Amino acid sequence: MKVLKFGGTSVGSTEAVKNLRLIVEREKENDKPLFVVCSAFSGITNSLLEATEEALYNRDYQSILDGIEQRHYDMIKETLPVSVQNPLLMLVKGNFNILEDLLSSVAHLGELSDRTKAKIVSLGEQLSCPIIAAYLNTSMPAEFKDARDLINTNSNYLKAEVNFDATNRNIQQWAQNLENKVYVVTGFIATDKDKVTTTLGRGGSDYTAAILGAALNVQEVQIWTDVNGFMTADPRLVKNAYSLEYLSYQEAMELSYFGAKVIYPPSLVPVISKEIPIWIKNTFEPEHQGTMIHVEREAHDKALITGISSINNVALVNVVGTMIRLKGFSARLFGTLSRHDINIILITQASSEHSISFVVASEDVAKARLAIEEEFHSEITTEKLQHPEIDTNISIVAIVGERMKKTKGISGKLFSTLGKNSINIIAIAQGSSELNISTVISKDDLTKALNVIHDAFLLSPVKTYHVFCAGTGNIGQEFLGQIFQEADNLIEKHKIEIKVLGIANTRKMLLANGSPVNIAGWKDQLEKKGLQADLKTFIQEVKKYELPNTVFIDNTSSKFVVEEYENLFRNNISVVTCNKISNSESYAQYLNLKHLAAKNGVSFLYETNVGAGLPIIKTLNDLVISGDEVVKIEAILSGTISYIFNNYTGDRTFEEVVREAQELGYTEPDPRDDLNGLDFSRKMLILARENGLPLELSDVNISNFLPEACLKADSVEDFYKELKNSEPHFASYKEQAAKENKKLRLIGILENNEIKVEVMLVDNTHPFFNLSGSDNIISFTTARYQNTPLVVKGPGAGASVTAAGVFADLVRVTTL
Repeated sequence: MKVLKFGGTSVGSTEAVKNLRLIVEREKENDKPLFVVCSAFSGITNSLLEATEEALYNRDYQSILDGIEQRHYDMIKETLPVSVQNPLLMLVKGNFNILEDLLSSVAHLGELSDRTKAKIVSLGEQLSCPIIAAYLNTSMPAEFKDARDLINTNSNYLKAEVNFDATNRNIQQWAQNLENKVYVVTGFIATDKDKVTTTLGRGGSDYTAAILGAALNVQEVQIWTDVNGFMTADPRLVKNAYSLEYLSYQEAMELSYFGAKVIYPPSLVPVISKEIPIWIKNTFEPEHQGTMIHVEREAHDKALITGISSINNVALVNVVGTMIRLKGFSARLFGTLSRHDINIILITQASSEHSISFVVASEDVAKARLAIEEEFHSEITTEKLQHPEIDTNISIVAIVGERMKKTKGISGKLFSTLGKNSINIIAIAQGSSELNISTVISKDDLTKALNVIHDAFLLSPVKTYHVFCAGTGNIGQEFLGQIFQEADNLIEKHKIEIKVLGIANTRKMLLANGSPVNIAGWKDQLEKKGLQADLKTFIQEVKKYELPNTVFIDNTSSKFVVEEYENLFRNNISVVTCNKISNSESYAQYLNLKHLAAKNGVSFLYETNVGAGLPIIKTLNDLVISGDEVVKIEAILSGTISYIFNNYTGDRTFEEVVREAQELGYTEPDPRDDLNGLDFSRKMLILARENGLPLELSDVNISNFLPEACLKADSVEDFYKELKNSEPHFASYKEQAAKENKKLRLIGILENNEIKVEVMLVDNTHPFFNLSGSDNIISFTTARYQNTPLVVKGPGAGASVTAAGVFADLVRVTTL
């Protein structure tokens, strides 16, 4: 035999009820009765409570009542043949007459007892279950059964405790002569010894199913809801959450207690001793396996933690004072809370015994404060104890798993993960069973905490990184194209998924609102769906997402974007940039950005600031970290400069070579931006700072190769005219190089704490002699590389090369 329970959403519409019938037909065994426990139609219990509230304060409740009544009439008319509708229409009318009388009495008296409230809310199940039974009976033998005839409780009307001896006896006697039918049983409701209606608490229909299943020792209990079983975390908050195939009873209990709404926690108690499996399945995806809850998890499941749960609408109460150290204090404290019917969710106490902290539901805060102040009135008056401190802006996050037991490092990893993401832990609790580690955090950090914990414990096989891109010029376009090309490879080989959630340029910005941008068509989306660009708004939206592993990509040369880096770092967002302004303006800004990134545990990567795709900064950092001493750095750090000087040979004029470089896309729109040495100087300055030198841009000594007339030309075309006029100046360098069998090079030099950028003639013993094309090259002379410098050489110009460097930095963020 089986028990199937269908929650409110599973009976919330005509379509849902039709799905229910298909499931029942599939699960019904030919020779055995089947038990179907149903809740009230979706939202009806809340509507009944709302009507009750309106009646209590003598406000209009009739419109709510009319809506509830009409919904039941509609369900009858949409699911049942006309020939069988009348008895059910009369049943609904009779129950609503009772309901109107009850609410009228509440309105006139201005009072609402728990007994009356229970009778009112119980009507939801008394209305839904006869309708469902009648609907099932049109295709198979089905019969309605009121659980109040079976389940006996005490007189705590709104959350009654079950008398299992009487209940089991009632159920077993009833089941002795059952026919081969489907029995539709009301969930949630019961009666006390005087046959007065009680309820089992919100979620009590699950409990009804478990009670019924345990009493009949059924094969299994199935809980049909609107999700595919237990998830590793709340899917509304953690996009990578996925369904668990198996859970132990204890894990399910912990996850349910700490916020997972899939099953009502007391429901597990009746079935545990009988070792009856409980299945959590989805009415709207009945083919999905769902989750089986049983004695222990299957052996093939290797995850150290099973899931992450959270509780909102709670408050932390902190009791501080010297008398906490005295014997009997805790007994008095928790005794008074118990007498005031206040449930304590979590407790923690420092070893100094100077304070005790505990968490209660938000609705219990006022009662808890009053209870404590009454119990310890004299101690508070004499200042042995402070008034209770209450923080309502908190949430509890708990990791749960049987395999956490005796596994070293779980707590450390949890706290480290939260700390690295600047999530402050307010309080901690862990039981000796090691099944649950609970942390109290700010409510504002909840979404981020759930996501970073989920990723850190590898509950999903693929790590996800959330990327926002500023700049869609040549480099930005290449970068997005490379992400698109490498997406499958990153997932398959490196278990890394890059989701681009925002793109902005100077005209428009596109924000995906939680769903990734389709990179294949990002240009079209930006153009058609993009909003007018506003950098401040874009950055604000990036912060609001509060996603783990968020990376901001700056593929611009804008100082205004750089001004937002501090804001990003303070919100735990990593920055990858090819924008040299961030590290080549004031030394104070450079230090501040590095400090903020380190303080907030995020990455600040800018390899492309110096050598496009070449690992120059990384090489320098590795030398310094390993204890080597840098004596001298020589570098050609401009693909444009490299191309021009490598090709200024023979009969070609300098003007011709510069024009060719521009046509090939190597130069800026105004080639003077490359040839004036400023860009080169910024790169050398960044290297000097990475080597620990507190230099400013004004400290760089630039020996201008261009005559003053070229630099001051009114336009680019005028600049080219001046280049042509100045050919004798340039030719003198070329001729001298040819005469001495040397090569003309514009080289940056860092030596003796000074930076120079100057034109040099190098012979065939110099590592720069054979440089060709647009390659960059850098030579490190260090204490270890004294006689033979360490040389890094490779492509140094072009959007694709720089974009590849940005991409490499992004992947480095994922592996730091």
